[in-house]
Amino acid sequence: MKIAIGSDHGGYAIKEIIKTHLIEAGHEVDDKGCFSLDSVDYPEYGLKVAKAVASKEADRGVVLCTTGIGISITANKVKGIRAALCSDVVSARLTREHNDANVLALAGGMIGPIPAVEIVDTFMNTAFSNMEKHARRIAEIKEIEEEN
Repeated sequence: MKIAIGSDHGGYAIKEIIKTHLIEAGHEVDDKGCFSLDSVDYPEYGLKVAKAVASKEADRGVVLCTTGIGISITANKVKGIRAALCSDVVSARLTREHNDANVLALAGGMIGPIPAVEIVDTFMNTAFSNMEKHARRIAEIKEIEEEN
């Protein structure tokens, strides 16, 4: 699977751990930045990852900032993106099964490396359930997106 990943300085350290883990797990990783602990603005990196996923340049995305909130809001501004901020494996599994989320957002300043990797693995290894009620709800989200 090809995965686009990006963060601001607040998510940089965890991003680097996740990136290494994903590569070791056999994924192709496209690092959209940032590339240091120097202060940067998260919208630039959330947008780069979201555009890569929306254009099918990447299969899924992972975005991180200190809280995960701002970068997930940014990613969700891109048509076709369903970014979910997850802090545990249950939410990561359910957002894939129920929402077919294509971008995972994490709080780089609030989550440690071991839980972060477990959440990422769950997100990457869980398929959409294809249950009718979930597909119907995703279609409703897409309609809203088209209207606005």
